[in-house]
Amino acid sequence: MRHALPLRSLTLVAAAVLAGCVNLAPDYQAPALPVPSTLPSTLPSANVEAATPLDAGWRDFFVEPKLRAVIELALANNRDLRVAALNIERARAQYGIARAGLFPTIDAGAGGSRSRTPGSLSTGGEPRYATQYSADLGLTSYEIDLFGRVRNLSESALQSFFQTEATQRGTQISLVASVATAWLQLAADEQRLQLARHTLESQRRSFDLIQRGHGLGAQSGLALAQAQSTVDAARADAAAFDSQVEQDRNALALLVGATPPAELLPTPAATDPSTATAATAEPARAARLLVPPAGLPSSVLQQRPDVLAAEHALRASNADIGAARAAFFPRIALTASAGTASSTLSGLFASGSSAWSFAPSISVPIFDGGANRANLRVAEAQQKIQLASYEKTVQTAFREVADALAERRTLAERLDAQRSLLDATSRSFSLSQSLFRSGASSYLDVLDAQRAYYAAQQTLIGLQLTEQTNRLTIYKVLGGGWKES
Repeated sequence: MRHALPLRSLTLVAAAVLAGCVNLAPDYQAPALPVPSTLPSTLPSANVEAATPLDAGWRDFFVEPKLRAVIELALANNRDLRVAALNIERARAQYGIARAGLFPTIDAGAGGSRSRTPGSLSTGGEPRYATQYSADLGLTSYEIDLFGRVRNLSESALQSFFQTEATQRGTQISLVASVATAWLQLAADEQRLQLARHTLESQRRSFDLIQRGHGLGAQSGLALAQAQSTVDAARADAAAFDSQVEQDRNALALLVGATPPAELLPTPAATDPSTATAATAEPARAARLLVPPAGLPSSVLQQRPDVLAAEHALRASNADIGAARAAFFPRIALTASAGTASSTLSGLFASGSSAWSFAPSISVPIFDGGANRANLRVAEAQQKIQLASYEKTVQTAFREVADALAERRTLAERLDAQRSLLDATSRSFSLSQSLFRSGASSYLDVLDAQRAYYAAQQTLIGLQLTEQTNRLTIYKVLGGGWKES
């Protein structure tokens, strides 16, 4: 085994001399996807909503004008996205540095010198003066890349640049989804706050009626205390949602990178939630539905920015192996200069004043204490790590798509059931109020019916938010559409 490396070195040196150069990096082959060949089935046949094509950009995906305007602000002002864009500029510059090694460095220079030698040091006993002028072009330590070391370092830097670009695109998609989620969360909490305030007003009117009835002896002290408890509970809910709305606005401002104008914030519906039916409780769509058709191959996951970034990292580690292997072989460098020199400035470009130098060098690794072998083992281990990371990224992507589609599959049924429950609790609340006024039922029955109705309204708002955020999740896990603009 110890004699194999020198023999291989001699063979490759001979081949390099004859063929010009070799590349010691392993041949790259895209890894097989460690997931099922097709994505899960998507929507039930009962859902007849037309899905947006997978190659739609975010401007085609979002239909709410206010939300689109807020996303535009975030893309212009968000600091995380700004850092990601600057990382691209840095990676581009680093690639430029690495690629520059493929080309010779040529410098132009001109100089002059004048010196005096005292008579005590000259052979004639008289002071001597020497003058020299020169102008030349120089080639400084240009490496002849016989074994692809410089080319592989350049390829590694290029793949790192592509990885940074993919990461920036992933940051943009995440930002768009996060801003939309925060905007929808604010809209839902505004709706919850409006519901709590209307419920508080309703509870106060009921309390006033019972209080007057108690003063006339028509209502018991228990009914009055129960009515007071519902007012206090409604006050607490309204205060809590008021605080939550402010926190939602702060979260949205942080994501946007600036305070969004008031006209771009969601506005609660004008309908009184306490009297809204299931048919009028459905909010307007903020985003379209982005769902892959049945039988779509899992290879579409390779369009996701994080998967692309992982593959570029794998390609970079592949090139690093080539650079580490090239360290075992000789490195040839050229240093040369050509120009003119003269003892007088007027004779600098005269005939016969040309001057040149040529200094090739070769460096052959003989003993380095095992550093080159260790560097190669590091590069090979890193390549295996990147391969495992790539496969894990693909598996995570598949699971995220499968989870989002699994939730989507039951959302229509859950929403339909909740709307039916809301209608039932609304009728129950109305009937309990009628029975209480006629004296056929206690106020406790009214309280129970009202709590059920209020809870059903709150749950429906939450489910509607879940349905909208599920659209955003599908948008994000499918790579945000492939035509981001």
